[in-house]
Amino acid sequence: MRRDLHAFWTARQGLLAWVLGVTLLAGCSTAPVTPPAPPPTPEPPPRVLKAPKVALALGGGAARGFAHIGVIQVLEEAGIRPDLVVGTSAGSLVAALYASGKSGAELARLAETMDEGAITDWSFPLKGLIKGEALARYVRAQTGGRNLEQLPMPLGIVATQLADGQGVMFRTGDTGLAVRASSAVPAVFQPVEINGKAFVDGGLVAPVPVRFARQMGAEVVIAIDISSPPNPQLKTDPFSMLMQTVAIMGRSINALELREAEVVLRPELNGVASSDFTARKQAIAAGRAAALAGLERLRKAVAPR
Repeated sequence: MRRDLHAFWTARQGLLAWVLGVTLLAGCSTAPVTPPAPPPTPEPPPRVLKAPKVALALGGGAARGFAHIGVIQVLEEAGIRPDLVVGTSAGSLVAALYASGKSGAELARLAETMDEGAITDWSFPLKGLIKGEALARYVRAQTGGRNLEQLPMPLGIVATQLADGQGVMFRTGDTGLAVRASSAVPAVFQPVEINGKAFVDGGLVAPVPVRFARQMGAEVVIAIDISSPPNPQLKTDPFSMLMQTVAIMGRSINALELREAEVVLRPELNGVASSDFTARKQAIAAGRAAALAGLERLRKAVAPR
């Protein structure tokens, strides 16, 4: 009996000790610790939109080149200013004057007062009908005698190397001489010698110099095509045959070149011949109309991205 009571008390004390231990542990315990919330994810920096580098590529077309002035006027009115300009043949003349800092209004006034005799100096029966020195002098006078690299806007002038038919873009040197070379239509103008090499019309390799604008770093190219389509009622005199040949070549090259431009404007110049210097106002108006019709595309192309 005594042994049983001893066992009972021993068991009872063990139970009390266990209950006391659990109670003490419960009293000492704290509420569950919630892990700290992760730090907030920082907001990404706002995306900065950047305007693309825009080039104006002015094509050749002799007297039809006055249409380029109308396009430039509309671009200015819309607040679109290209970062650089590249020109071929007639486009090289407008490009040089524009790069020199002349506005669309100033270009239009020059066009209205331009004397065709001031840019032509006949030299038959030498290598070409027109020497081209008068054109070079005119360009020098209108650009303040500055070289290509000294003009306010980056400028490229495209000509064709006569020896191998390679297209060359002038970025430095005599502005007037470069424009003269770019405009030297074979059999009409004499070839132009620069650094011991002969050059002729840039339209033979780049009627609209889109790829040369890319070489200058353009991200967006606005191309102005003023080329004449082949004439279905072709005359058989040598000059008409030459112009027809140039038109056929130009159409084939342009089909490839113009695909690389973001915007292509084609002024409606029906009835304006390449030799018709009397249709200046009509050509300028056609350039304006083409630019106004394409203004939405132009704004979209040059928008920051």
